[in-house]
Amino acid sequence: MRFGILGPLDVRSPDGSPLDPGGPRPRALLTLLLLDAGRTVSVERLTDGLYGDEPPAGAANALQSQVSRLRRRLGLDIEAAPTGYRLDVSPEDVDLHRFERLARAGHRALAAGDHPQAAALLREALGLWRGPALAELPTAHPRVPRLEELRFAAVQDRVDADLALGGGPDLVPELRELLSRQPLSERLYGQLMRALHAGGRPAEALTVYEEARRTLADQLGADPSAELSELHLELLRGREPARRQGVPAQLTRFVGRADELGRIGELLSGARLVTLTGPGGAGKTRLAIEAVRDRESVCYVELAPLGDGTQVTYAILTALGVREGFQGSGADTTGRLLAALEDRDLLLVLDNCEHLVEDAARITGLVLGACPGVRVLATSREGLGITGEVLWPVPPLAPGPAARLFEDRAVAVRPGVAADPAAVREICAALDGLPLAIELAAARLRTLTVEELAARLGDRFRLLSRGDRTKAPRHRTLHAVVEWSWELLDDAERELARRLTVFSGGATGDAVEAVCGVGDPEDLLASLTEKSFVEVADGRFRMLQTIRAFCAGRLADAGEADRFRDAHAAYVLGLAERAEPYLRGHDQLPWLARLSAEHGNFDAALRHLVGADPHRGLRLMAVLTWFWRLRGLHGEQVPLARELLAAVGSQPPAGLAEEYLLCLINTVKGDGDDPAEPDRIARGHALMQVLEPPLRLPYLVVLWSLAGGPQHAMEDQVRRQVGTDPWGLALLDLGHGFQEWFAGRPEAAEEVFARALVRFRETGDRWGTANCLDPLGMFAHWRGDRRSALRRLDEGLACVRELAAPEETSDLLHQRATVLLYEGETEEAEAHFTHAAALARTAGAADKVATALRGLGDVARLSGDTARARGHYEAALEACAANWFSIGETVRIFIGLGRTALAESRADEAADWFEQARVLALSPERGPASGFGEAAGVAEALAAVAAAPEDAARLLGAATGVRGTLIAGDPDVVPVEEAARARVSPQAYEKAFEEGRELGERALE
Repeated sequence: MRFGILGPLDVRSPDGSPLDPGGPRPRALLTLLLLDAGRTVSVERLTDGLYGDEPPAGAANALQSQVSRLRRRLGLDIEAAPTGYRLDVSPEDVDLHRFERLARAGHRALAAGDHPQAAALLREALGLWRGPALAELPTAHPRVPRLEELRFAAVQDRVDADLALGGGPDLVPELRELLSRQPLSERLYGQLMRALHAGGRPAEALTVYEEARRTLADQLGADPSAELSELHLELLRGREPARRQGVPAQLTRFVGRADELGRIGELLSGARLVTLTGPGGAGKTRLAIEAVRDRESVCYVELAPLGDGTQVTYAILTALGVREGFQGSGADTTGRLLAALEDRDLLLVLDNCEHLVEDAARITGLVLGACPGVRVLATSREGLGITGEVLWPVPPLAPGPAARLFEDRAVAVRPGVAADPAAVREICAALDGLPLAIELAAARLRTLTVEELAARLGDRFRLLSRGDRTKAPRHRTLHAVVEWSWELLDDAERELARRLTVFSGGATGDAVEAVCGVGDPEDLLASLTEKSFVEVADGRFRMLQTIRAFCAGRLADAGEADRFRDAHAAYVLGLAERAEPYLRGHDQLPWLARLSAEHGNFDAALRHLVGADPHRGLRLMAVLTWFWRLRGLHGEQVPLARELLAAVGSQPPAGLAEEYLLCLINTVKGDGDDPAEPDRIARGHALMQVLEPPLRLPYLVVLWSLAGGPQHAMEDQVRRQVGTDPWGLALLDLGHGFQEWFAGRPEAAEEVFARALVRFRETGDRWGTANCLDPLGMFAHWRGDRRSALRRLDEGLACVRELAAPEETSDLLHQRATVLLYEGETEEAEAHFTHAAALARTAGAADKVATALRGLGDVARLSGDTARARGHYEAALEACAANWFSIGETVRIFIGLGRTALAESRADEAADWFEQARVLALSPERGPASGFGEAAGVAEALAAVAAAPEDAARLLGAATGVRGTLIAGDPDVVPVEEAARARVSPQAYEKAFEEGRELGERALE
């Protein structure tokens, strides 16, 4: 028999004839049994499904009677079990279970790139739907929303498959209709943009992006995702939009390896760590990329350029798009990585682990242990050695695919070449089927015939067979092929190839000309590209890692290593010094992008200068420091800064005092693990006092305040050091504004922040502008001007989004949500808090996750849902880490839990929570600069449980004295104030309030 429950109940006999189960009750009962076909369904679940929360007396007997009728009417085998009933049918005979199986298979086929199979499976799955699922049940079943989600996901998968198969215009009406029902689905917007582009309607595709941007901003206060924005950019450039994210695009066609791809897919479905092993040039990287290309949620991390195992964590964070907050690396970077991955379903590809295998293994082990949704695909010349690791040695290409690879690459360099199949097989066999060796050999057909190539290969390998027998044959073969290809280059090509190795992460043509001592290198670069020694993409030239390692050896052999590493460092230093002032002005974004592309070269140059010329190393580190802070890369540089400081010594070189102090600042992590750190900070303080004005690098002021702490006694001196620099003056105002705020003088603080904002806007600095708009928005909110608050926060959000700063975006979204909550816009506030939490999780910022969850608790509590509020507050407590940021957040969470207890008429419990908050907020290690805000909140909370109205007034006055004001319209404070005023005379209230205010002001002195 066949059964359908994806629509009105449909029962068919084996010959296809329809069968009638009877009235509403039997139809509902059969639907419930079919939901779990072949499994026992408890009496309680069946009764709830038939009658809801109030079953009639004798419901169990009625259920037994209904089961008996179904048995008789349809001839069904319904078995009675001790706890319920089981319908003995195969899940394959029920449309719902067939749909789930087909949808899963279609999704897997789509991920594997088998678009025809995916489209067929998904169409079959979706064709099973005849109407609303489980339509016969008297009330909505909890599985209905999940089924609708699966149906919607299958529709989107089918659209992706159709787009891949050339669909376009025919999909547009369907996608527009889907978007009318799911207006917040970014995936649908992207699919509609692709469909319009494929149909020759690019202008309409761009209009769809604007529609998405407006809708997301209006509904969520959010910008489009990075993926949708990238698609938009591709369309603006007139390119065919890429369908894949997370893995590098390849410049050549992938050949062969179908069996290996299938096997790797099977291994990844069952194991959490799969490592592809083999020698350099075996094709591990390309195979890994192809294996994950069409999978969802892939993060690709290239480890080859790293020279230090301590950078593995930073490389993964960078690939994830996770950046440090501006304040630097006080938080443990490994903890930040684990926090960023903790709740994610992700496939992490770690490529080229062999030279950092111990650190790669350590980080991988930690990630797998702490993040159950993460799987890892690694490539390495050896396994990582972790329990549960599955090794897959990458075999040589089989003769057929090897020959096809050779022919494919041969045609690329010599169109129309006719290759003798026997000669091709001979060449591929001599090269042991190694893909890199085959590609290098095929590149030589630009100047040789296939026969000449085969002859030379044979001679070379007979000679090399008497070489180092301790090396694996494939290692000897690969080295031989690279060496053979090297010797077939002319002198000019070899000269440039070896000098190119000083670049890490690639180089522009201008950089090559400036560093490599070759005038007009375009022809030589084109020749090296044709011969597979160099790859080019987006205007940058780079070498495959194996070839770069070989050519670097030739650079050393030629005695040129020091000369050209010096030239490379000089070029990089010049670029960084030229860029430094632009990072604080109107051209901030393009220069940030340019420096980000050179990140690998900066690291390589600094490492060279630490040993070769520490004084120039100080200059380079100094001018890169602000770039690192804006890009969240500070912690990555701490070990190198410490090496550089040791190389320079205990005193700054002449003329480099600012650079020396910035290097010292870059050594500070602030986690208490380095016993020498206090001494360095003391040296920095002494040096800061004697710096001659004006400062050449004014950001030194703010960075020193983060590392060594603000020194009020030095304020006048620092102002002289900054001089008349507009950005420096804005920076001083920013710091002064925070001092006024911490002193409980919000009106004075707002005036200073407003002055700083004008100056930052004049310079064009988005970082400074956002840092002013954040407190200015808060002050407007405090005095009840919420329209101005939202306007300021929206401008700040635009700035931090342009800077690609998710953690700071989370902060401002939280502020915006708080304003909306006070305005009674609970749904929009909840959406903002949810988005803020997601951004903070992505950034691995556990304290900001806690802040957003606490905001969700406030929304639920003020909406009357105290149970849900408590759940959010408790989740926020779990997210708090042991640092001073989270201590303050813990205070606020305690207050929220206390207010929740108060809303449930449990005053004693509320008072206990408020007392815990008070003790923590006023703990000795927390000064006013860190705890004043929480202290004001604690005073307001305690006022809510004060026994006498005078005590409540006194506590509200203390909050005003500490913060400088009560927050206008605070939904938690206004009722307390009104109740206290109603119980005493105005004079008595004002007297007690003033006593408390004076007490609060004295606490700040």
